[in-house]
Amino acid sequence: MKHFLYLILILWVVSCQKEPTAEEILAKAIEAHGGEKIYNSTVSFDFRNIHYKATYQNGDYTLSREFSDSLNNKIKDVLTNNTFDRTINDSLVSVTDQWKIKYSNSVNSVIYFFRLPFNLRDPAVMLSYLGKGTIEGTSYYKLKVRFSKEGGGEDFTDQFVYWINTNSYTLDYLAYEYATDGGGKRFRKAFNQRKVNGWLVSDYHNYEPLNLDVGIENYDHYFTKSGLKKLSEIVNKNVKVEYE
Repeated sequence: MKHFLYLILILWVVSCQKEPTAEEILAKAIEAHGGEKIYNSTVSFDFRNIHYKATYQNGDYTLSREFSDSLNNKIKDVLTNNTFDRTINDSLVSVTDQWKIKYSNSVNSVIYFFRLPFNLRDPAVMLSYLGKGTIEGTSYYKLKVRFSKEGGGEDFTDQFVYWINTNSYTLDYLAYEYATDGGGKRFRKAFNQRKVNGWLVSDYHNYEPLNLDVGIENYDHYFTKSGLKKLSEIVNKNVKVEYE
């Protein structure tokens, strides 16, 4: 009888434990990846022979990329809260509005993924908690992100799912669905996670689904069942981090 009552007590305690909110999970993930100081910082890195730099200070940002084209021209794109400029060999060039949007999205996209999960506090983010999932024997909180039309940019219809480790609160996996260039779905697995001046940096194995009908929120099951095909690796080199 005592054992039965003890079991009932354990079940009652477990049932009374509240699941964390999406905001609580995100707050712990931000702390695990480096903390609030990152919102006033400068980071630079190299990705696929392009040099990126991002400076954030009190809500203002300056994002840039530098690379050489096939004719060895030095190209630099600079994106701020309100402007976009392209220079070729240090000379400012005229860019149509259509190409400004394309170049801006290209710069922002790479830096967006690099800065995860810190940009999940952007005002346009609509965050929700999907419960727990398991990948390769490890338990994760699942967070879904959608974007409001106002402030969500050109790609506000994109959707993301993030898997946050229930013990370390690191972002170890993510999936996303996008509409640009015909649309598609992707799944990423973090590897080579390391701290650079207190900032947790991740590289990623990049996968695509074999069945596009599967929702991205189910990719934890789909990955375990070999429903994804590896496409590439996302490797960030020469990472430097400074704080304002």
